[in-house]
Amino acid sequence: MDGRVANIGQDLPLTPARVRSSIDDRRPSTGQDLRGWIKRMADIGELLVVKGAEREKEIGGIVDISMRKMGRPAVLFEDIPDYQPGFRVLANLFTSVKRIADTAGLPANTTEVELVRFWRDYMRHTPTIAPTLVNGGALLENSFTGDDINLLSIPTPRWHEGDGGYYIGTGGMVIMKDPDSNWVNYGAYRVQVHDRNTASVMISKGKHGDILMRKYHDRGLPCPIAVVVGVHPALFAIAGLEIPYGKNEYDAAGGLLGESIRVINGPQTGLPIPAEAEIAFEGFVHKDDLIMEGPLGEWTGYYAGGQKLEPAIRVVNFWHRNDPILTGALPGIPPNDDTFYRGTARAGVVWHELEAAGVPEIRGVWSHEAGGSRMWLTVSIKQMYGGHSKQAGLIASQCHAGAYANRVVVVVDEDINPADMDQVVWAICTRCDPRDDVDILKGCWSTTLDPMAYPPDRRNLNSRMVIDACKPWNRMADWPATVTNSPPLERHLREKFGSVLPPEW
Repeated sequence: MDGRVANIGQDLPLTPARVRSSIDDRRPSTGQDLRGWIKRMADIGELLVVKGAEREKEIGGIVDISMRKMGRPAVLFEDIPDYQPGFRVLANLFTSVKRIADTAGLPANTTEVELVRFWRDYMRHTPTIAPTLVNGGALLENSFTGDDINLLSIPTPRWHEGDGGYYIGTGGMVIMKDPDSNWVNYGAYRVQVHDRNTASVMISKGKHGDILMRKYHDRGLPCPIAVVVGVHPALFAIAGLEIPYGKNEYDAAGGLLGESIRVINGPQTGLPIPAEAEIAFEGFVHKDDLIMEGPLGEWTGYYAGGQKLEPAIRVVNFWHRNDPILTGALPGIPPNDDTFYRGTARAGVVWHELEAAGVPEIRGVWSHEAGGSRMWLTVSIKQMYGGHSKQAGLIASQCHAGAYANRVVVVVDEDINPADMDQVVWAICTRCDPRDDVDILKGCWSTTLDPMAYPPDRRNLNSRMVIDACKPWNRMADWPATVTNSPPLERHLREKFGSVLPPEW
């Protein structure tokens, strides 16, 4: 099996009971405080503590080593040289299926298959709980304005040796508000610290944050913005998902945690900020106020974005808890912390969006880690009519969760495990005629982080390939039988010899 298993096989009907069992009947939340989550991870053996690593090379280097294989623990860095005692850094939040499942309140023995199904069900029946405005919270234990603001007091690592600076925003939230509807949006965009009261934000074109920022600037107004790091990983997970335009991520995060998110309003921006966050600052992005940003080693595995001018954040308020904890979700050569959880979630969201578009009999979706859990999608279907497989491939390549920076979509029959690349390549080699079954789409949504994006003057477009690797519809009746055990024989062998067969067989 290759990577996280997302082979759904014969899908169970989505009955109300199944929805309740996967969404409503979950373990109670550990709360919305990051420190409660850290304690929980320590209790279940999912936390490694490293003392004395410095922020210039050692923290990022250790994180890079530890995230190369799924299943390794989260890493908490303490006693960071040259910084106040108690200031900490936490990384590798989601490099374990067990941690992802536990954060969502699912049982410890939740499988990868069940995770994908959970996210599919979650997006179809998204439980929402609106945030609650409160008067204070732990975040306000240390508050700074004016000349007292000092973002450099936080031990923000240089995550990779080639990075052009220190990125406080890799595992956090960037919060904005629609000036027309007051819709609050937060996303996971990268944020670099430049000096005591200046940061920058890089948002790919077409992302919700980019759309909202342009609304303010088109009216000649500065864009209010808040940056939060050190939140409960459930809030961060929602920041990385493709929540539909106009929907409040706080509502979705409350539904995921099973309780209302407590927020305080930023005094200058009015933006809602989690009251139990570890670190936060608010400020404004003015039109044409740009600062040289980057490079940052990104999720594609390259420094493709280079160094360029990006919007500057002029910070007006800065807060942190006593002994604050910076959270990082380190991008890099896939697989990485960014791809581990987003791939499983994205597979579920693409599955949901295919069904929402009217594509029937989806049997599984896989977002392959080698493509940063974006660039390669495999969709498994039970063919129902001529053109069904082509329909599924084209829609998967352009639905919201699948469209951004995709490169390859492969559609396979229901007998193919979409997460098993040996099976997928076999299907491509034996069921696909390149003359008829490969489509090239041009001018699609991409990003400067894509090293093959075009054109050179505005690298935010790409082309992509949709491969129909299903049995030809007009040959289904006489397609040759496959050489494999029959299902009855498979069941018999596993029942009789299960005690001696390795579990991964």
